Amino acid sequence: MRIRDERPEDEETIGQITTAAFANMPFADGDEADLIEKLRATGGLTISLVAESDGKTVGHISFSPVRVNGRDGPWYQLAPVSVVPEFQGRGIGSALIVAGIERLKALGAETCMVLGHEDYYPRFGFENVGELSDNYPHRNPNFMRLVLKGEAPTGKVTYHPAFGEM
Repeated sequence: MRIRDERPEDEETIGQITTAAFANMPFADGDEADLIEKLRATGGLTISLVAESDGKTVGHISFSPVRVNGRDGPWYQLAPVSVVPEFQGRGIGSALIVAGIERLKALGAETCMVLGHEDYYPRFGFENVGELSDNYPHRNPNFMRLVLKGEAPTGKVTYHPAFGEM
C-alpha cells in the first residue's frame, strides 16, 4: 500500500470512495463526498491523502482548519476518512490516520480534533475532554482531540465554513 497526496485526477474517485464507505453507516448524513468537494473548492483541504493498493485508489483522508473560541490557530479537524468497503478491516484507514497526523506535525499543528467513534480513535491517542467541544458546553463522547505539541486549546470548536454549507 502507498499513501500519497491527492491529485486533481483523484477527485472523482475520492467522491466515489467516500460515498461507498459511508453508504451504510447509521451516523452518516450522505453528504460526506459533498463536504470534501466544498472544502476543496474553498481552500479548506489542508491535507488530502489517498491510499493506493496495487495501483487502485482504495482510501482517502482529509484534514481542515478549525477555530477555537473564535480564534484561528494551529488546530485541525480530521474528517472524513474513507476506505472502499471491500478493503475495510485491512489497516488502510489506520495507515491514513497515522500518515495524516505525521503531516500535521510537519506543518506545526498543535492539536487535531475528530468527531468519530469513541472506541476507535483512542488507539491513535485521541481523547475526549470536557473542556473542548464542538457542542460546548455539552460533552460529546464522540468528539476527541489529539495534542501534538504545545498547550491544548479549550473551549468551543468551530469547523471550517464548508461544514456549515452542508
